[in-house]
Amino acid sequence: MTKSIKILGTGCARCQSLTGLVKDVVSENHIDATIEKVEDIEEIMKFNVMATPALVIDNEIKTKGRIPSKEEILALLN
Repeated sequence: MTKSIKILGTGCARCQSLTGLVKDVVSENHIDATIEKVEDIEEIMKFNVMATPALVIDNEIKTKGRIPSKEEILALLN
C-alpha cells in the first residue's frame, strides 16, 4: 500500500532539509510512497500545526517543529 507523506512548511531551510531527508529515506529503502510538500499556510492550519516543519504520514502528524533523523523517519514509515 502506498504511503501518503506530507511535509508541512512554508519553504524555509529546515522544511527543505526535511523534504530532502524524507526523499532520501523513501528512495534508499524502496518505500512505495507519494511525497507532497504543503506550503500553503491555510492547508497547514488544517492540521492544527503551529511549529514547522511537520511530517504527516497517512494523515497522521508524526513530528512537528523539528527535523527527525533518517532512522526515525524510517521507523515512522514502517
